[in-house]
Amino acid sequence: MLWHDRRSFLALLGAGGLSACGFRPVYGPGGNAGRLTGTVAIDTPTDRDEFLLRARLENRLGPATDALYGLSYDLTLSSDGVAVTSDQSTTRYQIEGEIIFSLRDLASGEILTSGRVRNFTGYSTTGSTVATLSSERDAKARLMTILADAIVARLIALPE
Repeated sequence: MLWHDRRSFLALLGAGGLSACGFRPVYGPGGNAGRLTGTVAIDTPTDRDEFLLRARLENRLGPATDALYGLSYDLTLSSDGVAVTSDQSTTRYQIEGEIIFSLRDLASGEILTSGRVRNFTGYSTTGSTVATLSSERDAKARLMTILADAIVARLIALPE
């Protein structure tokens, strides 16, 4: 069997197996990503971190022009020193974030799904005070992006 024929055979075999199990791309026509685009109203942020989270969620899901669903969340952040020098100066911090979220149908109020996402990021404190504050803000912004992307991944993976 020629190499080209083997690839065609394996591609057909793989496509047949995926279609038989009900696989459908989430970003394809009729996929969950398209169904959620512009239909999720996200809770109003109360601080900078929540604002960054909401901005990333809206970037991924689109602004709620025709809201069918509501996304509620509870954000918790903690910071720990992870690198300490011999003179007890902390040179690196780790910020851990956890979000408990729920997606509800706005018409009925029924909770469609809920979950928890957790992740972390770090920053260095070896520069000036201004550089350290800037590093902390940047680390929190990165963490909000990571957490928002994890929420979106969970939402678009839901069965219809």
